[in-house]
Amino acid sequence: MGYAKERGKLEKLSTKVSGLTNYDDKSLTIITDIFEQYSHSIRILKNKNPESFNELYLSDLEEVKLAKRSLKLSEEADREELFVKYKDALLNVLKNAIKATNKAV
Repeated sequence: MGYAKERGKLEKLSTKVSGLTNYDDKSLTIITDIFEQYSHSIRILKNKNPESFNELYLSDLEEVKLAKRSLKLSEEADREELFVKYKDALLNVLKNAIKATNKAV
C-alpha cells in the first residue's frame, strides 16, 4: 500500500528529534515542525489503513499533544525538563509509527 514513503519521512523525523539536545527557541521551532509533520503522516497512514493506524492516531498523537501543551503552559524554570519529556514522547510515537508501517507491509 505504499508505506515506504511515510516510513522514510518518519525515520528522518526521528533522526531530527534525536538531534535535539536542549530547550531554546530554535529547538522549540524545530520540534513543533516535526510534530506537525508527524501529525500529517500519521493521519495519512490512518486514512490508508484505519485498522493498523487508528490506535496510533488516537492515543499516540494525544500523548504528544499533552506533552506539547504541558511545555507551552509551563513556568520558565520547568521548561527544560518538559521539553525533554515532549522530545521523548515524540521520539517514542515516531518509533511506534515506524514499527507499525513495517508490520502493515
